[in-house]
Amino acid sequence: METKRKKWVALYAAVITFLTYAAVYAFRKPFTVGTFEHEKNVLGLHYKDALVICQVLGYMASKFYGIRFIAELKRIGRGKTILLLVGISWLALLLFALLPAPFNIVCLFLNGFPLGMIWGIVFSFVEGRKTTDFIGASLAVSFIFSSGLVKTIAKWLMVYGNINEYWIPFVTGLLFMLPMILLVFLLEKIPPPSADDTNSRVARLPMNKEERKQFFNQFKTGLVLLIIVYVFLTIFRDIRDNFAADMWQELGFGNQPEVFTTTEVPTTILVLVLISCMMLIQNNRRAFVLTHLIVVLGFFMAGASSLLFVTNHLSPFVWMTLTGLGLYIGYIPFNCILFDRMIASFKCAGNVGFLMYLADSFGYMGSVGVIMLKAVFNLKLKWTAIYSNGVVVLSVMGIALTLLALAYFNKKYQTIVNEHE
Repeated sequence: METKRKKWVALYAAVITFLTYAAVYAFRKPFTVGTFEHEKNVLGLHYKDALVICQVLGYMASKFYGIRFIAELKRIGRGKTILLLVGISWLALLLFALLPAPFNIVCLFLNGFPLGMIWGIVFSFVEGRKTTDFIGASLAVSFIFSSGLVKTIAKWLMVYGNINEYWIPFVTGLLFMLPMILLVFLLEKIPPPSADDTNSRVARLPMNKEERKQFFNQFKTGLVLLIIVYVFLTIFRDIRDNFAADMWQELGFGNQPEVFTTTEVPTTILVLVLISCMMLIQNNRRAFVLTHLIVVLGFFMAGASSLLFVTNHLSPFVWMTLTGLGLYIGYIPFNCILFDRMIASFKCAGNVGFLMYLADSFGYMGSVGVIMLKAVFNLKLKWTAIYSNGVVVLSVMGIALTLLALAYFNKKYQTIVNEHE
């Protein structure tokens, strides 16, 4: 009876966290379906590039702030905090529609900052369980599914609802506001981890400044390597996410709203199945090692498919699908398995939020950097060219650094085992 109850709790938590974060994307990504081609450049930047940079800067600032905020997060009032943050981001979208360009650009920063903290709050409801791999995978793949769904809805509103580019973000958020309130209510009904979960995965506790510093210093080399890998993955996931409309336009699919969902739904299902299977591996260290190899597989798939596309051996549609699948196979484990299994393997007191926000802060910094370089040096390259060629190069580097990180953690584990013998 107890086993059956745990399965139902895991399924309930997976569905609710998936839908909750999918709804959050309705307040983040709708503006990306617009091209804003009629707008003048702002300080040398294309208007849409400036919008993306501003929102990502807000996200980046949020991640740096979240290193402390999420690490020290208490368990009381989390649902109200989520709704407050969503409300602030939605108000920023209203201001974006009302203020004239280019003054409305700053609204995207105000939109991105509160949204950047929501993932850590949502994940805090489900970490430290035997079923966290499955629940976390469901939460993480909502990035893929919701990005495609929200863009499809936003593009539909633009094409068939005759709503202009500036009001699309606010109107899309309006459609999701009531579902968001209901989902947060249901999120707070998720039971806490059981005693069996805690024995298996270690209790997850708030971390003060000294505890965070001590944890980082203990695993500094491995964490730096993993953060660099995550920066690579974030850069290209973000380019795909923010400039997908531009790339599909360049590839000849500009007036097909369904293309966003058509490529992302299969990717969502495949990644969810792959990552969820990790739940079957009870040995934390074995799962931690295997997760590194899954990241390597993701880089290989993304790099190989991009190389085939660049050399004209792969069609644009198949390339976008396979590259997205490969990047998400590498990206998603960071958001649901890698750090959770690391804490459980080394039996460290702490929480995933601290490590994830540490990685995210530098990931988004890298994302901003790439967009800025394109604009500052006035590179006349299409996003498809930057994306395809860049994925090939960084996939090779990503594979090498992931294997180095794995070697480091294996040596660290053996050192700790020997010290306790």
